[in-house]
Amino acid sequence: MNPPASRPALTLACSVTGAVLVALDGTVLTVAQPTLQRELHASFAQVQWTSTGYLIAVAGLLVLAGRLGDRYGHRRVFALGTLGFGAASAGIGLAPGIGWVIGLRVVQGVFGALLQPATLGMLRAAYPADRLAGPIAVRTSAIGLSAAAGPVLGGALVSALGWRAVFALNVLPALLIALLALLHRGPEAAVPRPLPADAPRLDLLGAGLLGTALACLVHTLVVLPETGWTGSALLGGGVAVLAGAAFFRHLRRATDPLVPADLLASPVVAASLGVLLAASAAMFGTLFTATYFLQDVLALDPFASSLRALPLAAAMVFGAPLAARVQRRYGPRRTAATAMVLLGTGVLLLARLDGTAGALPLAAGFLLLGAGFGTVMVTATAVVVRLAASRHAGVAGGLQQTAMNIGPALGVATATTVLALAAGDTHPTGAVFATAMGPALGVLAAVAAAGAVLALRLPGRADPDRRPAAAPGDGGSRPPAETGSRRAGAGH
Repeated sequence: MNPPASRPALTLACSVTGAVLVALDGTVLTVAQPTLQRELHASFAQVQWTSTGYLIAVAGLLVLAGRLGDRYGHRRVFALGTLGFGAASAGIGLAPGIGWVIGLRVVQGVFGALLQPATLGMLRAAYPADRLAGPIAVRTSAIGLSAAAGPVLGGALVSALGWRAVFALNVLPALLIALLALLHRGPEAAVPRPLPADAPRLDLLGAGLLGTALACLVHTLVVLPETGWTGSALLGGGVAVLAGAAFFRHLRRATDPLVPADLLASPVVAASLGVLLAASAAMFGTLFTATYFLQDVLALDPFASSLRALPLAAAMVFGAPLAARVQRRYGPRRTAATAMVLLGTGVLLLARLDGTAGALPLAAGFLLLGAGFGTVMVTATAVVVRLAASRHAGVAGGLQQTAMNIGPALGVATATTVLALAAGDTHPTGAVFATAMGPALGVLAAVAAAGAVLALRLPGRADPDRRPAAAPGDGGSRPPAETGSRRAGAGH
């Protein structure tokens, strides 16, 4: 007898909570960093490394973590990642010095990399391919809500209890959701144990090359705005290029490559990842620039600035479920292309602002940003995950998360570089910043336009189920144990 429909609901609850833990952690940390710096007597560079170290660890391991989920079960990898993430958070809250904070943030990044692809892999295993957009929309709405609540919650915790409280916030939810994932015998109980003799081997060489390339790329993008093309930035960029080239050469020769051939050769998957990269670069580069505009040009405090940006989060929260329905009706191609146009229009609206800007044009710009970005996240993510055979869902999730981690670093680096060039100053302020903001956001709008062009390569309304052929033993788009619960999970 098939289990009740609570199984997909519990899987969705685990996926959403894991995504929220990661999203909330990043937003509350930003608020806590100034207080952390003062109390631990840290330098500004050391505080930056509490973010940079985490990003490097995450970016370098996401795809390998996805493969581990494909091999050993997404639920198990998710539970391990969540428990480790919570334990690292507890350790940071007890850290005696900045060195411990940086080291534990790297550890937290390792476990964050384990849990992020699994949040998508679990959804791929629990829901039919034609119903994936709905759960992904719920996940996207939750991330948008975290983006809105994070600064407010972080500010309240830091003011009342100190910076350590923002890390304690993760511990109990992480423990509870990890235990729920371990106790919940969901669809992926069908993952065979022990592993079959023909199970793909772990491509450790490929993982090392890709991890090195992505870690060096993120490091270069993070330090470039502050230092320019110094020896360190040039070395990091050079190593990223060489390691990336070696990785693609290795993929063509490996028997069991880290990224399967059907994903690597799929123009639709490549276009979807390109759309996600362009959208996140345009979005976060614009948000970075707009934050400085609100505080340095309009002289708003951080809380007032976060209120001005609330339409962005609101559009993501309420627009993501609508995006799932629009995608089913009009297809991913038109949905994603229109969303990228909305995103680019929002960027251009903000690019026209000056020191006299009122609340209405700001709200309109942020509203378009949130509506466009939330819709793209739902649409392109659903395409990437559903096009992958279920046995490669973790790798697909890792690729999606990689694009979403590289994009913001690329967008901020682009915005900062263009701002410096337009202003003739590496740290423009006031009226000079307002003048330089137009060219910077114009470049980011062009990035969004490039994403709109890439979106035209996504499936149209007539072929939403097009995906690579299932591998032998894959059972089509779903594992055998899922076929019985398809009807039960379709309503969630």
